[in-house]
Amino acid sequence: MSNFFDFKMNSLQGTADVLGPLAGRVVLAVNVASECGLTPQYAGLQELQKDLVDERFSVVGFPCNQFGAQEPGTAADIVAFCTQRFAVTFPMSQKIDVNGPSRDSLYAWLTDPAQGHAGDIEWNFEKFLISHDGRVLKRYPPTVKPQDYGVLQDIAEALEQATSSG
Repeated sequence: MSNFFDFKMNSLQGTADVLGPLAGRVVLAVNVASECGLTPQYAGLQELQKDLVDERFSVVGFPCNQFGAQEPGTAADIVAFCTQRFAVTFPMSQKIDVNGPSRDSLYAWLTDPAQGHAGDIEWNFEKFLISHDGRVLKRYPPTVKPQDYGVLQDIAEALEQATSSG
């Protein structure tokens, strides 16, 4: 696959193709976990979603239990946690692996040297900025918060490029 939006993934609620409907949007893709010290970043991710959804932007979360077993719950547990604790409205995929032999094909693609952002995922809340046409633009370490000035600038530039290209 050569485009982020071509990957087929089920949502946490079991619906098919969580990424296809986001085609044409600028996306911040994040591997997430409910019991991590970085979990408060959900609030910032939801704020981005709320503030920019009308600008053809979306956050998408990918629950992962590979780092300290910090996402142990079922799909229903994750949905309940995100909804009740952070009022999350952005799409979330089914729980996946982002590293190792069972790494989801999307994360194999995201971390492929051909994308320019090679290397294993470091921890929960690592972020990838995806262009409106499905290219990887940037990769941010887990500790970089969603409201970081650099992230906001990069999102603004990606949205501007999306608007100017059609």
